[in-house]
Amino acid sequence: MTSLFISDLHLHPDRPAATSAFKNFLATEARDAKVLYILGDLFEAWFGDDNLCAHDRDVISALAELTQSGTPCFFMHGNRDFMIGPQFAAESGVDILYDPTLIYVGGESVLISHGDFLCTDDVSYQRYRKIVRNPVLQRLAMAMPLQFRAWIGTIIRRKSIASADYKRPEILDVNEDAVRLTLRNYGVEKMIHGHTHRPAIHEFDMNGRAAQRIVLGDWYDHGSVLAWDDAGPKLETRAFSI
Repeated sequence: MTSLFISDLHLHPDRPAATSAFKNFLATEARDAKVLYILGDLFEAWFGDDNLCAHDRDVISALAELTQSGTPCFFMHGNRDFMIGPQFAAESGVDILYDPTLIYVGGESVLISHGDFLCTDDVSYQRYRKIVRNPVLQRLAMAMPLQFRAWIGTIIRRKSIASADYKRPEILDVNEDAVRLTLRNYGVEKMIHGHTHRPAIHEFDMNGRAAQRIVLGDWYDHGSVLAWDDAGPKLETRAFSI
């Protein structure tokens, strides 16, 4: 059976084609899969499990239908939806994984991650990431009124987009030394991640052994899926319905 990997869908009510494509993907292809991994940024923004609009509830229902059908689904926080918590997991039936996590797929151990912690050249972002991922600060944030949380989140998103516009492309990509160090620390030669929106399968040498880094694409113009079966991993696209 096939293991499926996706990331960076950035679902939002203003992008109904992507949401429709994702729901169709869950109701068809994912139903026949061995497992589905969502490696972060499922949503464009998430200010807490108590901030559920009709669009978000619809997505949760579609995920619940998938998991209730018997297909396991695992989710990993991204840089846009790191506030997703236990209520989301309980209602959707999705299990939340630590970033990074080792899994077993295709007969071998593979490290999966959202990937943003590997962008070590972006020093300002890593500083920001360390702050917002602090569990204590997250608990304090959840104690704030929802409207205040949403206001702060909107400001952060705008600053993040503006900041990315003037940073060199290589700064926004993963650092190869960070990739190699992480693989060595986990004792594996294969990694799957998202975040950079640059789908590709990178082959490289690591201490005389063949290594592989698979980057998932986003769901802006079409769906991006990594399908891993007995023949190995394959990056594929899924057209949006008009």
